[in-house]
Amino acid sequence: MILSKQDYLFYLGADKASLNQKRKYPRLLVDEVWIYQRLLRKCEYWNNCKKNKTLIHKLYFQVLLFRLTRQGICLGFTIGLNCFGPGLSIAHHGTIVVNGRARIGANCRVYPGVNIGVNPGDPINVPSIGDNVYIGPGAKIFGNIQIANDIAIGANAVVNKSFLEAGITIGGVPARKISDKRSSVVKGTQLVNSLQDLDHG
Repeated sequence: MILSKQDYLFYLGADKASLNQKRKYPRLLVDEVWIYQRLLRKCEYWNNCKKNKTLIHKLYFQVLLFRLTRQGICLGFTIGLNCFGPGLSIAHHGTIVVNGRARIGANCRVYPGVNIGVNPGDPINVPSIGDNVYIGPGAKIFGNIQIANDIAIGANAVVNKSFLEAGITIGGVPARKISDKRSSVVKGTQLVNSLQDLDHG
Protein backbone atom coordinates (compact mmCIF):
# COMPACT_ATOMS: atom_id res chain seq x y z
CA MET A 1 0.00 0.00 0.00
CA ILE A 2 1.17 3.53 -0.76
CA LEU A 3 1.72 5.32 2.53
CA SER A 4 4.25 7.99 1.57
CA LYS A 5 5.59 9.99 -1.36
CA GLN A 6 8.53 7.58 -1.52
CA ASP A 7 6.12 4.63 -1.82
CA TYR A 8 4.20 6.45 -4.54
CA LEU A 9 7.32 7.03 -6.63
CA PHE A 10 8.41 3.42 -6.13
CA TYR A 11 5.04 2.11 -7.31
CA LEU A 12 5.19 4.36 -10.38
CA GLY A 13 8.67 3.10 -11.21
CA ALA A 14 7.82 -0.55 -10.63
CA ASP A 15 4.68 -0.34 -12.77
CA LYS A 16 6.62 1.37 -15.55
CA ALA A 17 9.29 -1.35 -15.45
CA SER A 18 6.72 -4.16 -15.48
CA LEU A 19 5.00 -2.54 -18.46
CA ASN A 20 8.40 -2.39 -20.19
CA GLN A 21 8.00 1.32 -20.81
CA LYS A 22 11.15 3.22 -21.69
CA ARG A 23 9.73 6.72 -22.05
CA LYS A 24 9.70 9.16 -19.16
CA TYR A 25 5.98 9.87 -19.54
CA PRO A 26 3.11 8.14 -21.37
CA ARG A 27 1.89 9.35 -24.76
CA LEU A 28 -1.69 10.58 -24.98
CA LEU A 29 -3.96 8.20 -26.95
CA VAL A 30 -1.09 5.71 -27.31
CA ASP A 31 -0.12 4.59 -23.80
CA GLU A 32 -3.69 4.50 -22.46
CA VAL A 33 -3.14 1.60 -20.06
CA TRP A 34 -0.04 3.24 -18.61
CA ILE A 35 -1.98 6.49 -18.19
CA TYR A 36 -4.67 4.56 -16.31
CA GLN A 37 -2.14 2.89 -14.03
CA ARG A 38 -0.49 6.22 -13.23
CA LEU A 39 -3.90 7.69 -12.38
CA LEU A 40 -4.66 4.65 -10.21
CA ARG A 41 -1.45 5.15 -8.24
CA LYS A 42 -2.04 8.88 -7.90
CA CYS A 43 -5.54 8.24 -6.54
CA GLU A 44 -4.15 5.70 -4.09
CA TYR A 45 -1.51 8.18 -2.92
CA TRP A 46 -4.04 10.96 -2.39
CA ASN A 47 -6.58 8.61 -0.79
CA ASN A 48 -4.05 7.21 1.67
CA CYS A 49 -1.95 10.28 2.39
CA LYS A 50 -3.63 13.56 1.49
CA LYS A 51 -7.37 13.62 0.87
CA ASN A 52 -8.39 14.68 4.41
CA LYS A 53 -5.94 17.55 4.85
CA THR A 54 -7.98 20.48 3.50
CA LEU A 55 -11.11 21.14 1.47
CA ILE A 56 -8.90 21.79 -1.57
CA HIS A 57 -7.25 18.39 -1.11
CA LYS A 58 -10.65 16.71 -0.89
CA LEU A 59 -11.89 18.43 -4.03
CA TYR A 60 -8.73 17.58 -5.95
CA PHE A 61 -9.05 13.94 -4.88
CA GLN A 62 -12.59 13.87 -6.29
CA VAL A 63 -11.26 15.27 -9.58
CA LEU A 64 -8.63 12.51 -9.67
CA LEU A 65 -11.29 9.85 -9.00
CA PHE A 66 -13.42 11.25 -11.83
CA ARG A 67 -10.47 11.09 -14.23
CA LEU A 68 -9.65 7.53 -13.14
CA THR A 69 -13.26 6.40 -13.53
CA ARG A 70 -13.55 8.01 -16.96
CA GLN A 71 -10.31 6.41 -18.15
CA GLY A 72 -11.45 3.09 -16.70
CA ILE A 73 -14.75 3.27 -18.60
CA CYS A 74 -12.87 3.95 -21.83
CA LEU A 75 -10.61 0.92 -21.29
CA GLY A 76 -13.09 -1.42 -19.59
CA PHE A 77 -11.37 -1.43 -16.18
CA THR A 78 -13.13 -1.44 -12.80
CA ILE A 79 -10.38 -1.72 -10.19
CA GLY A 80 -10.61 -0.66 -6.56
CA LEU A 81 -7.94 1.45 -4.87
CA ASN A 82 -5.12 -0.33 -3.02
CA CYS A 83 -5.84 -3.72 -4.60
CA PHE A 84 -2.55 -4.27 -6.44
CA GLY A 85 0.98 -4.14 -5.10
CA PRO A 86 3.82 -2.46 -7.02
CA GLY A 87 4.81 -3.73 -10.45
CA LEU A 88 1.29 -4.06 -11.85
CA SER A 89 1.18 -4.82 -15.57
CA ILE A 90 -2.19 -4.69 -17.35
CA ALA A 91 -1.66 -6.31 -20.74
CA HIS A 92 -4.08 -4.14 -22.75
CA HIS A 93 -7.58 -2.68 -22.70
CA GLY A 94 -10.62 -4.92 -22.22
CA THR A 95 -12.93 -5.80 -19.37
CA ILE A 96 -11.15 -6.27 -16.03
CA VAL A 97 -13.11 -6.22 -12.77
CA VAL A 98 -11.40 -6.33 -9.37
CA ASN A 99 -13.34 -6.09 -6.12
CA GLY A 100 -12.09 -3.22 -3.98
CA ARG A 101 -11.39 -5.55 -1.03
CA ALA A 102 -9.27 -8.01 -3.02
CA ARG A 103 -5.53 -7.93 -2.39
CA ILE A 104 -2.98 -8.85 -5.04
CA GLY A 105 0.77 -8.76 -4.43
CA ALA A 106 3.67 -7.28 -6.37
CA ASN A 107 4.39 -7.79 -10.07
CA CYS A 108 0.99 -9.06 -11.17
CA ARG A 109 0.44 -9.48 -14.91
CA VAL A 110 -3.27 -9.39 -15.71
CA TYR A 111 -5.16 -9.79 -18.97
CA PRO A 112 -8.64 -8.72 -20.16
CA GLY A 113 -11.66 -10.79 -19.20
CA VAL A 114 -10.38 -11.26 -15.64
CA ASN A 115 -12.80 -11.00 -12.74
CA ILE A 116 -11.56 -11.08 -9.14
CA GLY A 117 -14.36 -10.91 -6.62
CA VAL A 118 -16.79 -12.51 -4.20
CA ASN A 119 -18.91 -15.62 -4.21
CA PRO A 120 -22.63 -15.08 -4.88
CA GLY A 121 -24.34 -14.58 -1.54
CA ASP A 122 -21.07 -13.71 0.25
CA PRO A 123 -20.30 -10.03 -0.37
CA ILE A 124 -17.41 -9.84 2.12
CA ASN A 125 -14.82 -12.56 1.50
CA VAL A 126 -12.48 -11.95 -1.42
CA PRO A 127 -9.31 -13.54 -2.82
CA SER A 128 -5.82 -12.84 -1.52
CA ILE A 129 -3.22 -13.31 -4.25
CA GLY A 130 0.55 -13.45 -3.77
CA ASP A 131 3.48 -11.89 -5.60
CA ASN A 132 4.58 -12.50 -9.20
CA VAL A 133 1.27 -14.01 -10.31
CA TYR A 134 0.24 -14.26 -13.96
CA ILE A 135 -3.52 -14.09 -14.53
CA GLY A 136 -4.44 -15.21 -18.03
CA PRO A 137 -7.27 -13.89 -20.24
CA GLY A 138 -10.76 -14.63 -18.99
CA ALA A 139 -9.73 -16.07 -15.62
CA LYS A 140 -12.28 -15.85 -12.81
CA ILE A 141 -11.04 -15.86 -9.21
CA PHE A 142 -13.55 -15.57 -6.42
CA GLY A 143 -14.33 -16.26 -2.79
CA ASN A 144 -12.34 -16.51 0.42
CA ILE A 145 -9.26 -18.12 -1.15
CA GLN A 146 -5.49 -17.69 -1.21
CA ILE A 147 -3.18 -17.93 -4.21
CA ALA A 148 0.53 -18.44 -3.45
CA ASN A 149 3.47 -16.59 -5.01
CA ASP A 150 4.76 -17.24 -8.54
CA ILE A 151 1.63 -19.00 -9.76
CA ALA A 152 0.46 -18.82 -13.38
CA ILE A 153 -3.32 -18.93 -13.83
CA GLY A 154 -4.33 -20.19 -17.26
CA ALA A 155 -6.77 -18.57 -19.66
CA ASN A 156 -10.46 -18.94 -18.74
CA ALA A 157 -9.65 -20.74 -15.49
CA VAL A 158 -12.28 -20.65 -12.75
CA VAL A 159 -10.48 -20.51 -9.41
CA ASN A 160 -12.75 -21.10 -6.42
CA LYS A 161 -10.35 -22.78 -3.98
CA SER A 162 -6.96 -21.94 -2.48
CA PHE A 163 -3.65 -22.95 -4.07
CA LEU A 164 -0.89 -22.69 -1.46
CA GLU A 165 1.91 -24.38 -3.42
CA ALA A 166 4.09 -21.65 -4.91
CA GLY A 167 5.54 -21.72 -8.41
CA ILE A 168 2.96 -23.82 -10.26
CA THR A 169 0.53 -23.42 -13.15
CA ILE A 170 -3.18 -23.88 -12.57
CA GLY A 171 -6.03 -23.97 -15.06
CA GLY A 172 -9.36 -25.48 -15.97
CA VAL A 173 -12.94 -25.31 -14.72
CA PRO A 174 -12.73 -25.64 -11.79
CA ALA A 175 -9.02 -24.84 -11.59
CA ARG A 176 -6.50 -27.54 -10.70
CA LYS A 177 -2.72 -27.84 -10.80
CA ILE A 178 -1.63 -28.66 -14.34
CA SER A 179 2.16 -28.27 -14.18
CA ASP A 180 5.14 -27.32 -12.02
CA LYS A 181 5.98 -24.39 -14.30
CA ARG A 182 6.09 -21.13 -12.40
CA SER A 183 4.96 -17.76 -13.71
CA SER A 184 7.43 -15.73 -15.76
CA VAL A 185 6.19 -12.20 -15.18
CA VAL A 186 8.43 -9.14 -15.42
CA LYS A 187 9.40 -8.26 -11.84
CA GLY A 188 9.31 -4.49 -11.93
CA THR A 189 10.01 -4.17 -8.22
CA GLN A 190 13.32 -5.99 -8.60
CA LEU A 191 14.29 -3.86 -11.60
CA VAL A 192 13.64 -0.65 -9.70
CA ASN A 193 15.52 -1.89 -6.63
CA SER A 194 18.48 -2.87 -8.84
CA LEU A 195 18.60 0.63 -10.34
CA GLN A 196 18.46 2.18 -6.88
CA ASP A 197 21.32 -0.05 -5.73
CA LEU A 198 23.39 1.10 -8.71
CA ASP A 199 22.64 4.74 -7.91
CA HIS A 200 23.78 4.23 -4.33
CA GLY A 201 26.76 2.06 -5.21
